[in-house]
Parts: sequence; C-alpha cells; structure tokens
Amino acid sequence: MFNAYHLARPRKVGCRACELSEIKAQACNEAVAKEASMRRIVKVIISVGGVLTLAVGAAVAIAYWPSPLPPPQRVAAAPPLRIDNVTVVDVETGGLTPHRSILIVNGKIARIAGVDQIGEVPGVRRIDAAGQYVVPGYNNMHSHILGADHPGAGLALMLAEGVTGFRQMSGSERLLKLRREGRLPLNENTPELLETPGDLVMPLNIASTADAGALVTSQKRQGADFIKVGATTPPLLYAILSAARKQGIPVVGHLPEGIDPVLASRNGIHSIEHLGPGDTMWIGCSEKKVALMEEAERHPSVPAPPFPIPEFAQKLLEPLVSRVMARRLLNPAAFEKEEDVRRLQAAFDSYDPQQCRALAQELARNGTWMVPTLVRLRTQYLQDLPEYRIDPAIPYLEPRAYHAWTEVADIFAALPESSRQTFREGYGRSLALTALLADEGVPMMTGTDGSYQTPGLSMGQEFRELARAGLSPLKILQMTTRDPARFLGRTETMGSVAVGKNADLVLLSENPLSDVSNFERITGVVRSGHYHSQEELALMRRRSFQFAQSAAPLLHNFSIRS
Repeated sequence: MFNAYHLARPRKVGCRACELSEIKAQACNEAVAKEASMRRIVKVIISVGGVLTLAVGAAVAIAYWPSPLPPPQRVAAAPPLRIDNVTVVDVETGGLTPHRSILIVNGKIARIAGVDQIGEVPGVRRIDAAGQYVVPGYNNMHSHILGADHPGAGLALMLAEGVTGFRQMSGSERLLKLRREGRLPLNENTPELLETPGDLVMPLNIASTADAGALVTSQKRQGADFIKVGATTPPLLYAILSAARKQGIPVVGHLPEGIDPVLASRNGIHSIEHLGPGDTMWIGCSEKKVALMEEAERHPSVPAPPFPIPEFAQKLLEPLVSRVMARRLLNPAAFEKEEDVRRLQAAFDSYDPQQCRALAQELARNGTWMVPTLVRLRTQYLQDLPEYRIDPAIPYLEPRAYHAWTEVADIFAALPESSRQTFREGYGRSLALTALLADEGVPMMTGTDGSYQTPGLSMGQEFRELARAGLSPLKILQMTTRDPARFLGRTETMGSVAVGKNADLVLLSENPLSDVSNFERITGVVRSGHYHSQEELALMRRRSFQFAQSAAPLLHNFSIRS
C-alpha cells in the first residue's frame, strides 16, 4: 500500500516499450518525457501543499489532456437477420436444442423455430450456422475501457472476443454528460454500455460522514447508475451506504481496510470487486479477525487529506490525481509496504475454513454479489511470471501503456522475496475462495478490470482462470450471461437466447458446455441485430493492432476526462 509521497517518487525511466517491433520510438519517448514532467508537477504539489497550489497544479495538468467534444453516435437500425441450423444453448439448464432457426427483427429475437417453420422475410440476411452453437453475448461486468486514452480500439477488441455488454467501473461527471448526449464511442460495432458510476468515491471528494448525503445526491442527479467506492474508511462507507439506501441507488466497489465484510454486506453493499480487494476478505476469514481489522484500520492505504478540500479544487485536482494514480493502479501490490504484506500473511496463516464458509453464506443470504476478476488478481500477484512479457495482448498496447506496465513490473520484481511469496500464496488462495463462494451460492459475475492497456486481462483468460478455480463451463457461462441480467434487473431483455430478448449473441464452433476453451472459438457475433462474421472480427483486431503500432489515432480519439 502506498501514501501520497509515492506518487512523486522518482523512478528510472526508459523506453522499453519501444523494444517491440514496428512501434515508433519517437512516440514512446515523448510519452516517457510527458510522464517525467507530470511526476515533477505532482512532487511540487505534494511538497508545497495548500489548496491554491493544488488547483494551479491541476490546471497545468488539464492542459496536457485537451478534451474535444466527440460527435454523436448511435446504434444503426439493423436489417432482418436469420440464423439457420444452429444449436441453441439454454444457459439456465445446460440443455441443447439443435437445428433451430433464429429470426431477428429490429435488433430483437422475433422467433425461434425449426428451419422449415419460419417463412420468408423480405430483405432478410441468412446465415448458415450448421454445426455451430449460439449463446447470449458475454458481459464484462468490471471494465475501465472508457477511461482509456483512445477507447475505440479496446471496444473493438471487446466485441471481437464476444463481449456485447459491459459495466464501466470508473466514471466522471463528464462521462455521464457524454452518455446523456449520445456522444460516447458506442455503436453496433462496440459492446453496449450497461451501467456507469460518477466519480470514484475517494478521500479526495469526501472528508467526513456528514458529506455522504450530498455526494450521493450529486451523483444521482448527474445520472450515475451506482456509487463506486474506492479507498474509503469503514465509517465513510457505512455513511454512503445509508445515504444511498435512502435515495435508492446501489453502492458497489472496494471494501475499505479495517471493515468487517459481514457488516458491509448487511449494510447493503451491492457488489464487492476483486475479492475485496487486498486483505479485507482474508481478515474476515481469520481466527485473528478483530486484531487484524483494528491494525488495518489504523493504516489505510490512502490517508484522508489533513484538511477539507473545496469542491472547486477537487474538480481541478481529480484529473491530475487520476492520471498519476493510474500508473500505480496497474499493480497496487508493487507498492505494498512490507508491514502490510506481513498483515496479509498473518491473515493467511490464521485462516479458519469454517469462518470463511460462514462469511460466504452471509454474503449469499444478503444477496451481495462478487466480481472476482481473477485475471486482475493474477497479474497483480504474479506479475513477475515470464509469460506476461510475451502475452498475446502486447502487440495491441500503445507504447506509453506498455512502458508504464513494464516499469511497474520491474518494481514488482524488485520486491523482497518474502513479499512475492505471500502474493504467490495469495493467488492460489484466491482461486480457492472463488470456488468456496460459488459452492455457497454467492452470486458472481465475470469481469476483467481492464481497459486494454496491460497484458493478461482478456475475457478468455478470465474464463480459463474461473475453470482453474473449479467452476464448471455452465457456471462460468451463467456468470457472463444470465447472472449479469439478474444483477441489472434486465432478465426481460437480456441473459438468454429467447424470443423478445435483445439480439446480442455469440456463435461458437464447438459446444461451450464441453470445455471452457470453446468460449473463445467464436465464428460470429451479433450485436443489436448486426451480424459480424469471423472475418469482420479479425479485421477489427487488425485495425486495433495497427492503431497500437502507429501510436496514432485510428478509431475514436477523445477523452472522457474533465
């Protein structure tokens, strides 16, 4: 865990990203120089202090990232589509119904019947899917794709891997405004934005429990679908949960250090991300729970400011803090203090399986959802694995993003061996905890915590890690289709292949219930009635690759930042 001074800590920089073939060295070196300049700005802000200095520094930072207003976009009307000879997968029961035809009209499933039972429809496009399987589109329920510098390339990659819907987990007042105006880079060639929050709740924008009501009111008025909490404190989280409950808006996110997960669940947190993250769930499973919780609360990862920050200064400061912290959030484990790692190890050493099972049962009773994001935990705890240096995602990363990731990877590799051993143990335990939660009926969903700016965070990899945890292919398929629909309260329009549902579908060449690897054998994707063939999906990947290699805007080029 880190404090504010880590943000300005000098690091040796070098353009390792440019070791990749065909990536322009000039663009990468400019990115390195910009980051070094930004680090100097943060150091001045931290050392000088004071609201005026913060505001001035943030104003300088904003100048680095101009935000032109993007043009309006929408999902175009789709012509009628008919998919013939396909096997329909029932995600509820695992049943298979072969030799079906699916008629799609106006972006909805109009009819499912035998091939000979559907009459001719004028202007219909017919797809012969003999030997193929159809499932609902996948949903990535923890994504940060709209926070990327150029989200268009990542959105295309998401669709190419079968994702037709996503929950954005980092928002802003500007993002909410762009959504209202239809100016986000979303259309029939991208997944659908299912939900998004306003600004992440952090010590920067809430100094006391008395501010909780005003914060919730403000974000709800802006159009947030939920409140996302980050590094808060137990009293602040309870205050936010209380205020949000009165106003009918869900709260999701991170459990603060020092909180009892049971109490957070009973007080109504709607979904917990990343199995905590950190040590919160592990302390909840520990025989030494009370002592470890007290110690954790005394040492928060992000201390609150020593004085209240006026709202105008918060707005100016947020883009700067977000930009600099984004690098740290590539892997928080790389910046953990040794005493915090020792506390995590103490929780592991005092693990009580019966207490952990009781905790899982409590979450299930309260309807508290969990989004494990195992790929996020794996890249966090096992970042020194050689495989991440040759990950298939690397060619699609922009030079600056790859440089930032390799720099953090080097920091992680330099941690004491004892810390890295604790993290290795932590990932194995994360797999076991995920299996326990599933066994006890805790509702769960798939998510990656990615924005296509780091290796190792694809949905295919998440599916494989869930299988490693012991979950069946049907369970994983439910987590990415049926269960997001239940979580969102949209079972009438999504989550299964049925008449009346949105025509967001994935076609597969092999039975997904036989092996989770078949989830990635995609032969086509239907997004709101628009069919994307295997060749068209490959073209999307190629264009994303070209974008990364050129380090120049090829698809959408705008920022959602204020």
